[in-house]
Amino acid sequence: MSSVSNRRGYPGRAEDSSVQGSPAEQRPKTRAADARPRTDSQQTGRPHTDSPRTDIQQTGRPRTGRARDGGGAGVAGRKRRTGRFDRNSTQGSRILASIALMAVPFAVYAAFMLYPLVRVFTLSLYEWDGLGYSTFVGLENYATTFSDPVLRGAFLHALILIVFYAVIPLGVGLVLASLLTRSRVRGLGFFRTVVFLPQVIAMVVLAIAWRGIYAPDGPLNQFLRFVGLDSWARPWLGDFTFALPAVGFVGTWVSLGLVTVLLMSGMARIPKELYEAAMLDGAGRVRQFFAITVPSVRAEVVVSLTLTIIAALKTFDLVYMTTSGGPGSSTTVPAYEVYNQAFRIGQVGTASSLAVVLTVVIFVINLVVNLVGEREQ
Repeated sequence: MSSVSNRRGYPGRAEDSSVQGSPAEQRPKTRAADARPRTDSQQTGRPHTDSPRTDIQQTGRPRTGRARDGGGAGVAGRKRRTGRFDRNSTQGSRILASIALMAVPFAVYAAFMLYPLVRVFTLSLYEWDGLGYSTFVGLENYATTFSDPVLRGAFLHALILIVFYAVIPLGVGLVLASLLTRSRVRGLGFFRTVVFLPQVIAMVVLAIAWRGIYAPDGPLNQFLRFVGLDSWARPWLGDFTFALPAVGFVGTWVSLGLVTVLLMSGMARIPKELYEAAMLDGAGRVRQFFAITVPSVRAEVVVSLTLTIIAALKTFDLVYMTTSGGPGSSTTVPAYEVYNQAFRIGQVGTASSLAVVLTVVIFVINLVVNLVGEREQ
């Protein structure tokens, strides 16, 4: 066999015939086989396996899910798991801290806002005079609220007051704020203080002052007689036609300062370059006002409308101190009717239902105003 092997071109591979295997074992190996590194069976004499040695073969211990590249990968895996645990624990502690910080304010809000709302809604389902036993009547009080002409008229008067409290001050405030901001007027801070002054005076004080102005022999009627308009002199707060506009004018005077200051703060941030470019294009003051000034203060307009609409719908002290809802019911408003029904007539259930409806109306109107404002922006 050795001579045969040598004749085939494999010198030096002659082996004893007693130790040679089958012809398949004597076949020449390919170059790929010669290029492969020696296996574990060739190095150590152990049986060869195609897969690398397992952890059990290397250390005698079972695998624990670590990477095959040794202890370095295991340490890296532990660090990754530790890092994830630290991040999760830190995030959990932050959430707990946020809940702890919000607990006290939320408890105060729930005690003074949420609980009264729930309590008022509960009372609106009962007929109660405020002293004796109450009787469950369901939605009957709400039916009374919408069917009573006086209560319906109170909501109509509130909508009219929105015009005096919100719409008129906004229109006048835009013009006044534009004039005070763009024109270089000395003592601008003094003008701001004078315009904003009604906001810092109690409404009760203002109501008493305006009640004296509207008196039959008050300064307003005296001025009308002085200029020869005797036919216009009248008891303004006692007139069925002019009582509500007279009360609304007071609201206009009070809201004008707040609206003007808010709009002035927004107009002060408008770049002057915009007005200069508009002037170069031939735009006049009116065109600049509608093309530059008004669009630039949309956010301030939304805030002004929100505050003034709320003030108009919850008006109580001004009506109570000037007309008490009169003459007749020509100046009554929902907030005043809540007081009148609960503490004068003794219909706590009807007053509560009226308060719930008023709350819903305020929420819906202001929600619409803010949604429209955000869409325009």
